[in-house]
Amino acid sequence: MPAVPLQSLWSATASAGPALTALTTARRAHAVIVGAGYTGLSAALQLALAGRDVVVLDAAEVGERASGLNGGQVIPGVKHDPDTLEEMFGPQLGPALVATVAAAADLVFEVISRHGIQCDSTRTGWIQPATSESALAQLAARAQQWRRRGAAVDMLSREEIQALTGSQRYCGGLIDRRGGTVQPLAFVRGLAAALLTAGGEVFTRSPAIRLLQVANEWRIDTPEGSVTAPTVILATNAYTDRLVGALRRTIVRVPSFQVATQPLPPQLRKDILPQRQAASDTWHLLRYFRTDASGRLVLGSRGTFAATPDLRAVRHQYRAVHEIFPQLAGIPFEYHWGGWVAITRDHLPHLHEPAPGVLAGLGYNGRGVAMANMMGQLLARRVLGASAIELGFPVTPVRPIRLHALSGLGARATIQYLRMVDGWSRSRAGR
Repeated sequence: MPAVPLQSLWSATASAGPALTALTTARRAHAVIVGAGYTGLSAALQLALAGRDVVVLDAAEVGERASGLNGGQVIPGVKHDPDTLEEMFGPQLGPALVATVAAAADLVFEVISRHGIQCDSTRTGWIQPATSESALAQLAARAQQWRRRGAAVDMLSREEIQALTGSQRYCGGLIDRRGGTVQPLAFVRGLAAALLTAGGEVFTRSPAIRLLQVANEWRIDTPEGSVTAPTVILATNAYTDRLVGALRRTIVRVPSFQVATQPLPPQLRKDILPQRQAASDTWHLLRYFRTDASGRLVLGSRGTFAATPDLRAVRHQYRAVHEIFPQLAGIPFEYHWGGWVAITRDHLPHLHEPAPGVLAGLGYNGRGVAMANMMGQLLARRVLGASAIELGFPVTPVRPIRLHALSGLGARATIQYLRMVDGWSRSRAGR
């Protein structure tokens, strides 16, 4: 099957965002934010609603990068389970951190409702289908931990997972009813529109090329203008560049590629994800999938290391679709696209203060829709004076990864190795 041309489903189906221009003057503000994605716009919106004068800068257009290219899965929590987080951060901060990450999905849907953002939001849950009995046991422990904390998380039998996904490839799973989906590009454009309504400003095609301390303030220069403010928030995640080099070296960028079919025929739409849950399975290189408003199946996973998916990566995704849903054989694909995900050494997002008056939030490890929006709120609250305990989230030092220049090679090798392990496991299980 030949690959379709490179194009994002989200860019083809989202309504247009607000008309924005580049910064061409010197301005002053209470806060300047670099990055007009979920993190930056969430922080800016919170600050604008608190009466602060906010300017947001982006090197591209709103949503042109990760916030408009991701899978649109709204997933509560982080990679680590609640008990693990409490062990890592202790009896005081640990439970507060668990509560913070647990509330991230709630925050997304509250913002959508409050600001009337039209982004095809659904909240029927997030499913983790288990690829093995051992993975199913781990999911059962996870579900138990969340249920002890009052979360609507339940286990699914083999029959239930088949009914909810339409796939016979899984032996059971977990459903977290706090989760859901959004049209990710429509959502980030809606955040930008809400910020403008609240009195904030957004400038696109305005890369931050220099960060300078001027007296007790900071100035960010762009090719044609500048913004001076007492506070800077860096919200560029996987697209963090050399503006603060140490920050860039705290993450490893890995690719995530997606494909989307044509709208499915009515009978297949009744069988495949009929309640429109999002799903992310338990392979080492997990596959995440969902349907959109028109009934297309969207599937993504880790790709090859390139700025855009190559033919080999796209066909790998096609095979994954047909492994999970053999009933889709013969259904044409319409779109494929990709972007970068920021992975941290401890698989946790981080809030940093690289210098007095400079804050940064990044490292969502594939859970950026919910956690990036929460991080924006945390950054804004920090600017407004909240302590780490009041935030319910640690403020950590910037610790660059040792031998960071080699991290890309290590990530490539790890992805190839895990792909081989998953392939071997699937062939043994007849999957």
